[in-house]
Amino acid sequence: MSLFSSPTFLRNVLLADAASCVGCGALQVAFTGAVSPMLGLGTSLLTGTGLFLLVYAGVVGFVATRKPIARPLVWLLIFGNLGWAVLCVGLLFSGTVQPTALGTGYVVAQAVTVTLLAELQWFALRRGAGGSLSAA
Repeated sequence: MSLFSSPTFLRNVLLADAASCVGCGALQVAFTGAVSPMLGLGTSLLTGTGLFLLVYAGVVGFVATRKPIARPLVWLLIFGNLGWAVLCVGLLFSGTVQPTALGTGYVVAQAVTVTLLAELQWFALRRGAGGSLSAA
């Protein structure tokens, strides 16, 4: 059996999404003062987005643990991830921040990661690789 056709594929992708949000969110909230100068990103930006990521992780984790997983909620998460990627790229081109090279890499890594997660979530929905999925 392929990893992509596993009945737990979607659930695992959602849990990976939640874990990545917890990791970035906790880093940004717990170590704002240390991380801000290294990334060249403001403390309020890091704290605000870090708190958002922690809340988002809770929502994604909740959706991932439901049986069945509701398809409309997964679609909402897919669009949320794609929106986050667009906002990351937009931030870099906005001119409102002057990130360091590390900061640019951090923001780009977030955009790439959430785009990949959205793609995997979409793929799982399309292939029905989520185990039991609910239409409602």
